[in-house]
Amino acid sequence: MIIKASQRSGGKQLGLHLLKTEENEHVEVHEVSGFLSQNLMGAMNEAYATARGTKCNKYLFSVSLSPPQNESVQIEVFEKALADIEERLGLKGQPRAIVFHEKEGRRHCHAVWSRIDAEKMIAIKLPYFKTKLQEISKQLFLENGWGIPKGFLDKGLRDPRTFNLAEWQQAKRTGINPKDIKEAAQSCWSRSDGLKSFERAMEEKGLFLAKGDRRGHVAITVEGEVFAVSRLLDIKSKEIVAKLGNPDNLKSVTETKAFLSKEVTEKISPIIKESKRMAANQMRPLNEQREKMKTLHQTERQKLVAGQRQRHEIETKERANRIRKGFMGVWDKLTGEYSKIRKQNEMEAFFSLNRDRKQRHDLVDAQLKERQTLQAKIMEVRMRNTKMILDLYRHSAHYRHLEKDKQTQRQNPNNRDIQRKRDNGLELG
Repeated sequence: MIIKASQRSGGKQLGLHLLKTEENEHVEVHEVSGFLSQNLMGAMNEAYATARGTKCNKYLFSVSLSPPQNESVQIEVFEKALADIEERLGLKGQPRAIVFHEKEGRRHCHAVWSRIDAEKMIAIKLPYFKTKLQEISKQLFLENGWGIPKGFLDKGLRDPRTFNLAEWQQAKRTGINPKDIKEAAQSCWSRSDGLKSFERAMEEKGLFLAKGDRRGHVAITVEGEVFAVSRLLDIKSKEIVAKLGNPDNLKSVTETKAFLSKEVTEKISPIIKESKRMAANQMRPLNEQREKMKTLHQTERQKLVAGQRQRHEIETKERANRIRKGFMGVWDKLTGEYSKIRKQNEMEAFFSLNRDRKQRHDLVDAQLKERQTLQAKIMEVRMRNTKMILDLYRHSAHYRHLEKDKQTQRQNPNNRDIQRKRDNGLELG
């Protein structure tokens, strides 16, 4: 189970993000405990109010837990993981909220703790929490028999295509899978030996090098989105300068955007729009199927919850009726019958809770598998459309360079024979 965490402020913004249904198909507030409020937004406001009595700015500790995609994970596994986190980080007994999200056939968990000790009115320190969480994550993979990701064994084998949230949202605006952008840039870097070859390879992927205002080398998409090259490649700026030279030799962001607007966007924008229109038409029936599936799954869950709630009320009433009142109740206590009935009730309540949890898990698990089947079809269409757009960028870049080479030949006639031999595949002596 991959665990990511951060100390943060902004309780209201975090609460709204956790309840967001636009990006998540299912949102379930599993628990709000230790707060006076019983709802998530109230709890976040309460955590903020408590922190106002201290000097702590980052008064929340936010954690996300993501199990392997194709694993069926019981709620008890998430709860044990959260208990281990509390134990290792000293957060035991702190107010917390737990929310489950489902998106594209994957289920993950978010947990938020208040860092403020209300009795001492100080923030609980969390030294080396990333190292401790990584140890817990490894232990979860071992305990549950999941294959340990290669990145845990060797940092150099981690997925180089990962984005943070802001970069992910920025990349999505280009109409291409965000991970494809990083993968494309890293492919260009590995097969280039300097500025010219890297620049040309990047242009074939729809990325144009420029000098950033503060970030050295940057890459600009045809749509005008700006990415730091160091972030795309996951390497330090000095390594980039060593291979590409000083970014001062490149056009500025403003100049590059002006060039894109004049030389690129005007010519290929209609084709890109048509490609995206075709992609939208191909995705429309799948998106409609996804929305129908989402509504159906929500209805099935609501029906199950309502049925379990009604059964719980009936069973609770039956257990309560076993305990006699008045003189007979006193007699049961004297004879020990009351203790037997109480233990029986507790045991039945425990098994009823586990039964309800298992029913809910089985339903969610079946729905996730159904959603994963649909997601595989969606990903197939996305990959096909991404390839089509990248091919368009590649052909456009090839055409521009071809025109540029012809213009250079016209300006320097001595190079025509050399270029002719190259075009004919002849070796130069």
